[in-house]
Amino acid sequence: MDTENLLGQFLRARRELLQPEDLGMPVGARRRVAGLRREEVARLAGVSTDYYIRLEQGRERHPSAQVVDALARALELEDDAAAHLHRLAHPAIESRRSSQGPERVSDALLRMMAAWPRTPAVVLGRRMTVLAANTLGEALFAGHAYSDDLMRLVFLDPDARTFYPDWDRVAANTVGGLRSSIGTDYDDPELVELVGELSLKSAAFRELWARHDIRQKTHETKRFRHPLVGELILHYESLTVNSAPGQQLVVYQADPGSPSEERLSLLGSLTA
Repeated sequence: MDTENLLGQFLRARRELLQPEDLGMPVGARRRVAGLRREEVARLAGVSTDYYIRLEQGRERHPSAQVVDALARALELEDDAAAHLHRLAHPAIESRRSSQGPERVSDALLRMMAAWPRTPAVVLGRRMTVLAANTLGEALFAGHAYSDDLMRLVFLDPDARTFYPDWDRVAANTVGGLRSSIGTDYDDPELVELVGELSLKSAAFRELWARHDIRQKTHETKRFRHPLVGELILHYESLTVNSAPGQQLVVYQADPGSPSEERLSLLGSLTA
């Protein structure tokens, strides 16, 4: 994983995802590059082509906030991706979180989760590992080769596409969530190991990782096909754990009176 020119890698990846026809530009018959040309992005952002090329090549690494905003608009970045672009352009202003030592969940948070017997809850670390779960949260993800590691569960577990009926969307959101979680800390040895393993073993991961999508984990409706109780449609909310930067408390709920609520209650009974 090349960490020498993160800003340039991000700009190039996002440029290659934009199609000229989507922006009202003539396609032409002799286009030899995927997505937009460098000069087209430069024109949209109001900067010189030479300056933009220096940004992509890593010869210019600290554009002003105004230039970053212009690039975000030109590349049609959503809010999370635009914020990530600012972090890449000005890494010194981001308080770097130490990746030294294991991530630990506080006793107070564990007690709070244990007090929710009918609500699945898990705590995720910065690399999408399950650091802790209450009884129902553990039951929700039980029975897989990688039940305690969501990245490996999605991309390496043989049951992943069965467990996640909407696997393509889950996979894209999971990779985007990982990039959002780690910020600019690409020197983390465990992250390097994780990305290396997934890149070797999963072509789908390689393709999604190369896109540089940024999707902060917030809230969503997700479908599961659980081996014990069948299909579950659950809404989750992801909450930042302020006492442990980088950790996320993810809480799942079913619609009241729905079949999913009944099946979630059955899962609780089976695992009580």
